[in-house]
Amino acid sequence: MSCGEGFVWKRRGMSSEDQMDETSSITSKIMIMSNKSTKKKKNQKKKMNKMRETNAAKSGGCSSCDLVSFDELPEYMKDNEFIRDYYRADWSLKQALFSIFRWHNETLNVWTHLIGFVLFVGLTCSNLMHVLPVDQLLNIFTTWSFPLGPEVNVSHNSKNFFSDTTEFIDLKHSSSLGMQMTPTKLEATRWPFFVFLGGSMFCLLSSSICHLFSCHSHPLNVLLLRIDYVGITVMIITSFFPPIYYIFQCTPHWQFLYLGGITVMGIFTIITLLSPVFSTSKFRAFRASLFVGMGLFGLIPAVHAMLVNWHEPSRNIILGYELAMALSYLIGTVFYVSRIPERWRPGWFDLAGHSHQIFHVFVIMGALSHYGAALVFLDFRSKIGCEVNM
Repeated sequence: MSCGEGFVWKRRGMSSEDQMDETSSITSKIMIMSNKSTKKKKNQKKKMNKMRETNAAKSGGCSSCDLVSFDELPEYMKDNEFIRDYYRADWSLKQALFSIFRWHNETLNVWTHLIGFVLFVGLTCSNLMHVLPVDQLLNIFTTWSFPLGPEVNVSHNSKNFFSDTTEFIDLKHSSSLGMQMTPTKLEATRWPFFVFLGGSMFCLLSSSICHLFSCHSHPLNVLLLRIDYVGITVMIITSFFPPIYYIFQCTPHWQFLYLGGITVMGIFTIITLLSPVFSTSKFRAFRASLFVGMGLFGLIPAVHAMLVNWHEPSRNIILGYELAMALSYLIGTVFYVSRIPERWRPGWFDLAGHSHQIFHVFVIMGALSHYGAALVFLDFRSKIGCEVNM
């Protein structure tokens, strides 16, 4: 009799209860062995994680700083599922800083607004030093068909220029006393112009920093996103200062009403967006609607100015600039919300051409258009003053 046959005869001689006991005993042994194997795998995984952390510390924050796919990202970084690859995740500040010279899906997001920031720094310095050929430099970076030179946008015989009750007077021709005066150049108030430039630079720089360092950690990611939203809000608020201040300079009550209104809206927007909940991708459309709402507020003073100055020749020039700005911001926002074109071809636009990069380009174009309009207002106020009733 073989061993197998002896085992069979032995089991045949056992009662059913004995057989069940033996079966359960075997099952228990298998489960114990399985648990041991699972624990062993967990211990090995912990050891590997510790080794990675050690290597990361030695290498300055990340073991290899390889780019990862969307599926490998931490949950807090999963914002756009249509961009499938070339992500940075959990990089050290040093590695994130030097990644500005490395090709990944945030490279163009960083550089588009960083170049815009440098451009506006140059424009600010040029105006501070009273360098006049700034309009010629600006023509290189814009494609709008209307000229940017402020000298062609000034009406020297204009009255009621964007004003309802108080009249302007051309000091080159006469005074409020009816006396002849020699041509003079007024010293226009320049701080609203520089407020706009400062707000633009803050927005562009905060955006570049956000896109560069948001791969470091979850807390820093949330903080930088909030600063980025604040930067956008500040840029919108400060964009109102040159047109509102210079248009309604002779009617201060309208200045206070419109500038106060947009400032209050901006503060509300900032407070709302500082909530971590509204920083998630779920509220992308909501964030965009807040910014669009602030921009649409500008229609009120714009319509006001048009109604009281319908026959003013410079009106069409200024409206051209502001329309170009509005269209740029609106088209950019549409790309931002719709995630086109990467929505159509996921993975095709990971490195270049995705919606956020397009959005950044339109923001720069809109800011430059508004800069052109601000030059017109500034030049007008350097020639035309308010009529003083004596």
